Amino acid sequence: MRTGIANLPLHYGKAPRWLFQRMKELARLITIFIVSEIGTEEMLKKLSDPFWFQAFGCVLGFDWHSSGLTTTVCGALKEGIKGTEKDLGLFVAGGKGGTSRKTPSEIEEVGNYLGKDPSNLIYASKMAAKVDSSALQDGYQLYHHCFIFTKEGLWTVVQQGMNTSTRYARRYHWLGKEVKDFVCEPHSAICCDKRGTPLNMIAKEARKARKITTLLAKEKPESLITEIKKLQNLNLPSHHQVLVKDINPERLSKIFLTTYGKQPENFEALLGVKGVGPKTIRALSLISELVYGAAPSFNDPVRYSFAHGGKDGYPYPVDRKNYDLSINILKKAINSSKIEQSEKIKAIRRLHHFYPV
Repeated sequence: MRTGIANLPLHYGKAPRWLFQRMKELARLITIFIVSEIGTEEMLKKLSDPFWFQAFGCVLGFDWHSSGLTTTVCGALKEGIKGTEKDLGLFVAGGKGGTSRKTPSEIEEVGNYLGKDPSNLIYASKMAAKVDSSALQDGYQLYHHCFIFTKEGLWTVVQQGMNTSTRYARRYHWLGKEVKDFVCEPHSAICCDKRGTPLNMIAKEARKARKITTLLAKEKPESLITEIKKLQNLNLPSHHQVLVKDINPERLSKIFLTTYGKQPENFEALLGVKGVGPKTIRALSLISELVYGAAPSFNDPVRYSFAHGGKDGYPYPVDRKNYDLSINILKKAINSSKIEQSEKIKAIRRLHHFYPV
């Protein structure tokens, strides 16, 4: 399931070298402790929790409200456990920008190393990215994808998108163990400070739209292009969030020829077709609603803020139970880990900065 979405101010730059070196060391030690005491499965579960992930970043010393926390924490974790992956049974693939596109090859490399078929993990990585970029179109372009997995085949995803016009980033968390359906509300907690009106094809209420768009994708391209051209001459309802002005029928013709040839059996298979992206899904959803009456959802799948709340009650009063749980887990990890006393004290001081006793 996707376990959360977090909205963060979009910050540029990177962590200074002196800080990142310490972040790697502390991330490694905390990870070793958690894996040795509770297991790799629990580490995946914690990383998939946006509350715990945010607290983890704060303990490592990064700005709590910065978009850079996501990329830096994932980078510190990946670099920190390098060389210990086999002993830990925990592996990290992907990262920011061009590194994210290396995720499949990095997963495959680990699979060959372990002598196991990595195809299911590669598929999960690609589908999580496809869902959050095409099936859920919320205005955030993915630029970071981190895939963490175990030798048993369990996985979690932490990925982030940016919206340069609003200068905000949104973080998406997935927990593979609970995935029952990639395309029907695969999340248990969606966290964000800002709501929008995205095209949401993974909502329960969009079930009919998913079915119709899949059926449409099996039609001959000529009939679909004809419908799109008709729609371009219509005045759409004022509530409609899917625009036709940037949909080029001629460019879509090749994609529809591909989907017609593939004959996808369901919406997940349609998303997996090479070349099917946001514009394809938008075009099919338009035809689905305006021609066949199967409307998608425009509800933002956000339930509560990514953080523990605010002291002034915004966006909601501090959630003390979750706050205390995060703090106690991290204090126990730090106190029990084999790190030098000076670094341990500094880490606890950082915790106290956010949660004074």
